[in-house]
Amino acid sequence: MSAQDVLGQVVVREARPEDDEVVGELLVEAFISQYAKKFPELVYTEERKRELRDVAARRKVATVMVAELNGEVVGTVALFPPGAPGSEAWLPNAADLRGLATSVKMHGKGLGRPLLDAAENLARSWGVEAICLHVRLGVEGVARMYMNRGYLREPAGDMVLPSVSLEAYVMPLKGSTP
Repeated sequence: MSAQDVLGQVVVREARPEDDEVVGELLVEAFISQYAKKFPELVYTEERKRELRDVAARRKVATVMVAELNGEVVGTVALFPPGAPGSEAWLPNAADLRGLATSVKMHGKGLGRPLLDAAENLARSWGVEAICLHVRLGVEGVARMYMNRGYLREPAGDMVLPSVSLEAYVMPLKGSTP
């Protein structure tokens, strides 16, 4: 199936409790496979896998969206409102975009586009001034994808954690509806 065929048939909707398990496994599979190629030395701890799989907890504080193709969940993204527990947004009145992932078999089909469109539209409907996100240091392709959409590199939001260094990006939103 071509990328154009996929994008014509994909439906983006809010995740439901019955999606939690498949979304959690999709996140683990996508992140492990993506980073294994670029960072073979990277090991995902069981704790990190548990965090990725805990979609129910994420849905309590953020809007989790899924991309569905022919009834199968093939992608996901989460958007945390300003001030939500777990948000890593460093700007006031900014949403935090996290966990954009597509199923490994759908990589390269452009599924990130409708997921990001939906998340950005949701942020605008919330009336936020910006969307913040982080990208693992060294993952240039992912960073480039965001920059091509209008996200700007913002070193003030960088995070250096014991297990990972993250580069910050922000998209100022115009046309937000307060």
